Parts: sequence; structure tokens; C-alpha cells
Amino acid sequence: MAGVVEIAERAGVSPATVSRALRGLHHVNDDTRKKIVDAAVELNHPVRPDLLPRDAHSKTNAVGVIAPYISRWYFTQSINGIEQSLREAGFDLLLYNFSLVESRQRVFQERLLRGKVDALIVISMPPRDDEFQSLLELGIPLTLLGFDHEGCNSVMVDDVLGGKIAAEHLIEYGHKSIAMLTGERDTTFNFSVSDNRTTGFLSALENAGLEWNPDFEVRGDYNIKTSEMAVETFLRKKKLPTAIFCHSDEMAFGAMKAIRNKGMRIPEDISIIGFDDHEMAQYVGLTTVSQPPQFLGQMAAATTIASITKPGTQMKHLSVATSLIKRETTARI
Repeated sequence: MAGVVEIAERAGVSPATVSRALRGLHHVNDDTRKKIVDAAVELNHPVRPDLLPRDAHSKTNAVGVIAPYISRWYFTQSINGIEQSLREAGFDLLLYNFSLVESRQRVFQERLLRGKVDALIVISMPPRDDEFQSLLELGIPLTLLGFDHEGCNSVMVDDVLGGKIAAEHLIEYGHKSIAMLTGERDTTFNFSVSDNRTTGFLSALENAGLEWNPDFEVRGDYNIKTSEMAVETFLRKKKLPTAIFCHSDEMAFGAMKAIRNKGMRIPEDISIIGFDDHEMAQYVGLTTVSQPPQFLGQMAAATTIASITKPGTQMKHLSVATSLIKRETTARI
């Protein structure tokens, strides 16, 4: 990335003038400022959006979406919602998907994204500080789906509250010995969802005067098969809970299969509650905490479109409610 000296040489001005111009200070005439901004853009130097020519704000008619997965239910639903809203507004979707660290590094490179999209939506994957700075330096609107950060639009559900709702439902039904099937704490993608749902769950136990047994935490991977295997191992313990809170419905499906394989009944022997309201949840009678990822995607797209078409629009931090869906997999003690 070029520095102030290189920009000054390209524009034929002093480095001090470049510094004043790129900071938006008033004592630089318009023609000189334009030469400096043009030189900075040519040399791939970050430029504040308000200093760019008006037509530079929206020239690709495309919005980039960064997601670590596209096959998992939450991401598929979110991307569907984003695509639908963008298409209706006349925008294209450019998807950046990766599962390897090397791919992540490539996606967050400023040169890869610059000039290709008018805005970005990042799904459920908090960027590291250096990555976040790289995205901000693109000078285009940035919307976060599933988490928040100062200086960006965000759309999310309250996962802490969702975990609390799940625990309170089981406690209301008289359960005192409750296990929790959690998602892996993926350090590559910095997912915070599982920790947030755990926080809400534990706070509900504390409020009810119940002591948490760390041996009742089972690690899954937001995946049916790995969750089934994890619960099969857990069920070999001599002391078992009367209920399990699963951090996703797909994990709950795996847990249900493992329990039935052992000859146990749901909910008579163990109650199960999930999180999502996956379209299959109603067919297996799964009690769950509902969240609407497709609607979240639509809201993220709408917020992004507003930021593109109306520069200077106030930042929005939208929180969408979760709700308890009672079905047949939970019962009173």
C-alpha cells in the first residue's frame, strides 16, 4: 500500500498537503484535493468514503457476502434471505466462502475486494482486528449478521437470552439435572454463538439456585453425526441428566438418535430442547428456541441497500426476538 510520499509524487504536491487533503481539512482547494484522491486510489491507498467522487460509492451494483459455510442450515437460510432482498432491489450477490485459514487470509485482503462490490455483509464470523481494519479501509458500507461491532450496521438475535429461555423452560418443567450439548469453540472463525448461549443457560440455572455440573457439558459441532457420536459417549456415564439443551436443532437431531439407539425414550427418560426451529423440527416434534435466519438475512440486505443508496444513513443495530416453541420432546418431571 502506497504511503503519503508516493501519493505526493504522483499528484505533484507536498506530503503535508496530501496529509491535509486525506484528512478532509478545509484549507486544500478542490482541484488539488481531487488530484490527491485520484492518486491515492490509483496507488491503492485507503480514502475516506466522503472524499471519493459521488459515482464511486455505487458502481458495481453488487454486494459481497462473506461466510465460512454455505451448506449449514443457518448460513443457507441467511444467504437465501440476503439474495432475495438484493435481487428485488436490483443488486447482485457476490459470495466469498471458505473453510481453510489460507482462504480466509485471501478473502480479507483489501485488493481482492476493492472495486468489486458496493458493500459487504459478514455472517457470524467476527473478523480479527487487522481484518476488520482492512474491511473498513475499503470505504464501503459494512453490515454484520449474527454479531455486532462499533461503526457497522448489525442484525442479530440475542443468543444469551435464547439460552436463558431454553433453560427456564426446562426448569419450569421441574428439571434440575440438565446437560448441555454445545458447539465447538472454533478459534479459526472466532464464533461467539455457543459461548453466548452457554452464558444465558448458566445464568438461568444460577437464578433458579441450581448448581451447574461441568461434567454435563457435551461438545458437538453443529452437525447431526458428530453430535450423535458425542451423546453416545456421554450416555455411558452412570449418572445421567433428565434433560439436554442442544445449541442447535441439528445437534438435537443427533442427540435424539443416540438416546433412542440406547433404548431410552424421549421425553419420558430424557427431555430434549434445541435452538433454531429448523424446518424438520416440527416433523420430529422437537421443542426449540426459534430464530429466523432468512428474515435476518433480509434485514441485513435491507440495511445494506439503504447504506448504499442513501450515504450517511444512521448506523442500525437491530435485534430480532427469539421465542420458545413447545412440542413433544420436553415433559414435566
